[in-house]
Amino acid sequence: MSDAVVAQETPIKVDLEEGQKYAWCSCGLSDKQPFCNGSHKEAGEFKPNVFVAETSESRALCACKQTKNAPFCDGSHNTL
Repeated sequence: MSDAVVAQETPIKVDLEEGQKYAWCSCGLSDKQPFCNGSHKEAGEFKPNVFVAETSESRALCACKQTKNAPFCDGSHNTL
């Protein structure tokens, strides 16, 4: 698999907690979108984007997997 699967064409709003570690799904195969469930192991070169929330806030995480600002939505879904 060379391209990520579009999990959905709109971002997913999530409440992040400051200091909490998250693993964003980069392959699009997880059934726990926008987070990783390990499905990337079947997808070859994909790995989750692990990040720690800098502040507690609601953010739009990318679900189309085309963002250039992973894991955050940058509006790339508007060109699908």
